[in-house]
Amino acid sequence: MIRDFRTPFQVQQFLNALPYNTEPGGATLRTFRGVVASGTAHCLEAALSAATILEQHGFPPLFLDLESQDGLDHVVFLYRQGGRWGTVGRSRDPGLHGRKPLFRSLRELVNSYFDTYIDYEGRIVGYGRGDLRDLGGYDWRLSTRNVWKVERYLIDLSHTRFHGSDRRYTYWFERYKAYRRRFPERKPLYYTNRRSWTSGYPKGR
Repeated sequence: MIRDFRTPFQVQQFLNALPYNTEPGGATLRTFRGVVASGTAHCLEAALSAATILEQHGFPPLFLDLESQDGLDHVVFLYRQGGRWGTVGRSRDPGLHGRKPLFRSLRELVNSYFDTYIDYEGRIVGYGRGDLRDLGGYDWRLSTRNVWKVERYLIDLSHTRFHGSDRRYTYWFERYKAYRRRFPERKPLYYTNRRSWTSGYPKGR
């Protein structure tokens, strides 16, 4: 399977096809091996899977942690191609999946997530870049156990403050609330920057 998915786009398609792990039996933090065995992944498990696969094709195992005001951070695999940054990710919300390698800086990349992060509680307030090689010999790739050390590493990661304008936040917050009142079972896809999203949307949550 690792040989089959050689590019970030291919890995994104693989992750999109997996049901989102809502952790019905309790919290998990599975490696790529656990994701394949269970057939599901949440955002951090998806990022670990992307790192495991793409490391074998020359991509360093980098993470981008998006820090939210409500404490519910979002983690994506981070990569660089042609001098530009992109991501691979999985979420309940299609606007928080991967980004094409179009961004000259991490701040530009984070800014592409700002509008889509806004819901009833969420708002990006910071971001951190991590390298899983910092964990040394810790087996975050193929362990059969939950790899909680990865979560602790991300919590302790140094974060850069990010402040999108309050006016921008208010606009998208009001639009989000109006949309969910009208379509309570749907996730919004009305954002203006969808061309930067990695194509393809997962089915369900």
